[in-house]
Amino acid sequence: MEHEHTDPVRAGRRRRVLITGAAGQLGRALQDVFSDDDLVALAREDWDVSDPPSYKLLQGGFDLVLHAAAWTDVDGAEADPQGAAAANIGGTANAASLGAPLVAFSSDYVFDGRKGEPHFESDGPSPLSAYGRTKLHGEAAAGSDAWIVRTSWLFGPTGNNFVRTMLRLGAERDEVAVVDDQRGCPTFVGHLALGVRELVDAERPKGIWHVAAAGDCTWAELAEAIFAEEGIDCRVRKISTKELGRPAPRPAHAILRSEREGAPTLPHWREGLRACLTELRSEQESNEAK
Repeated sequence: MEHEHTDPVRAGRRRRVLITGAAGQLGRALQDVFSDDDLVALAREDWDVSDPPSYKLLQGGFDLVLHAAAWTDVDGAEADPQGAAAANIGGTANAASLGAPLVAFSSDYVFDGRKGEPHFESDGPSPLSAYGRTKLHGEAAAGSDAWIVRTSWLFGPTGNNFVRTMLRLGAERDEVAVVDDQRGCPTFVGHLALGVRELVDAERPKGIWHVAAAGDCTWAELAEAIFAEEGIDCRVRKISTKELGRPAPRPAHAILRSEREGAPTLPHWREGLRACLTELRSEQESNEAK
């Protein structure tokens, strides 16, 4: 992926960039990709975004805010919609109040998945869950000076995500039961971060952008791919969403594609999976060598 550094700010000095949610899987990937900028990376203990920014942050002189902090517990949002709203709506409004150009991350869960075809930026959202509603309202809270990046099924070498969970369960069990009636675009956070860099550096117009991995699959197909790549002898028993019995409804067909000129094109999800597994192996080998 090529990146043209066309941002005029970069011509005279390093861009000053704030990253919220810096300890999360996306926050870490953004730190890697934007490492040649002047970064201020804040984890939740540094700034809980549901609280207004401090005077120091308001005077920070940021050229760009990458707002990766979020409530990501989809089922937990059904039990605590106010908590999810405070993080995903109030938190986005607080990030926007810093007054800098903003990248706000949203989700395929703003759609109900009943279209049966890929969703584009012009499709009307219709979230099924409390989580999806907070992400949709968070888009509005981002304001007009924001790139709103909708993405799908994030995974990476750190944090809590499906890939890491399957690796753990596959090592412990002979069989795992995985949903096979939800279809999406598993997106490697490293590839997403590169796509965001491309969007920002090329000065694409503000507004909604769909940025997700090429290809699509079900959760069960993703689990099978994980086990095949790692040579793990674990069967995948395919079940329905109803059998799983989770509190929050999920969109059955939430594939994101872009209709916008200049939209970043990410690699296939299988390439992202291999990149993630390579990083995990490297980390494991490094730890064993210590």
